Amino acid sequence: MKALLLNAPSCLEYTDFPTPVPASGEVLVRIRACGICGSDIHGWDGSTGRRLPPLIMGHEASGEIAALGEDVTGWNVGDRVTFDSTIFCGECDSCRAGQVNLCGNRRVVGVAPPEYRQHGAFAEYVVLPTRILYALPPSLSFVQAAMVEPVSIAIHAVGRVKLGADDSVAVVGSGMIGLFVIQALKWAGVKRIIAIDLAENRLALARELGATDTIHSGSTDAVQETLRLTNGIGADAAFEVVGIGATLNLALNLLRRGGSAVLVGNLAPKADFPLQAVVTRELNLHGTCASAGEYPLCLDLIERGIIRVEPMISAVAPLSEGAQWFETLSAKDGSNFMKVILEP
Repeated sequence: MKALLLNAPSCLEYTDFPTPVPASGEVLVRIRACGICGSDIHGWDGSTGRRLPPLIMGHEASGEIAALGEDVTGWNVGDRVTFDSTIFCGECDSCRAGQVNLCGNRRVVGVAPPEYRQHGAFAEYVVLPTRILYALPPSLSFVQAAMVEPVSIAIHAVGRVKLGADDSVAVVGSGMIGLFVIQALKWAGVKRIIAIDLAENRLALARELGATDTIHSGSTDAVQETLRLTNGIGADAAFEVVGIGATLNLALNLLRRGGSAVLVGNLAPKADFPLQAVVTRELNLHGTCASAGEYPLCLDLIERGIIRVEPMISAVAPLSEGAQWFETLSAKDGSNFMKVILEP
């Protein structure tokens, strides 16, 4: 099969690679669309240490079943599917509690940290266990379905904190996940959604997708403006969707006393933390990781147009052009693109 192989940091090769063979309980999926995730970019350049070469990356994908391993039931060749990016064991305490995203034995598709290597979907085929498969609604395209993984991250994040219709909620970061969080908050019934970003074009899209207020944090004091919008109280909740110290501190400073922060972004492994402010204002912090069974809901929301994925798709290109797209997305002006989807 053809695959986009990471041979060394910042070195991708479109090459021949052995077609994998499904074992018992697994299927061979013919990939039809696979999105380039921001984590793939940071894995490609070696900065995260979680995509050690040689590796086929890619975990935001959809396709159709091409072959069945032994003992596979309930699935047929030709079924249109997507899959969870987390391969959970299904047997540990976390899995039995429904927290499959916290599985202690989990492996992530398209990731190779020092402890394991799991080839991904920037290829014509990938082998996957049936327990992470989900059938596609008939009207959903493969390109749309390749967006379900980032949508599931947003839906899971919004589910981490109890929100009411009258709450004021800030979203720090209007990149792709932030825009999905905004849509998920709107779906959840939140009436005041404040989007904060440094890029006016992303704030414009945030307004289109459900933000009631937008703040350009490069030209406006985001904390003071949030206080103005909330009658001097502060936001009831804030979603931090960047993952660096500056935006973490901003999200916490936006909150009212007793407010809740949901930490979605994880760009930096460590960040300065305002311990005294969190303690004395009794703030609530909620980490959020991947998703835990929200795929069917997300597929339904996308199919019904409640969560719009098309505005985030910047380009659809052949897998053979993948190396060039990684170069483009990692460049200084790469932030002009949201999601690029590759088709094998």
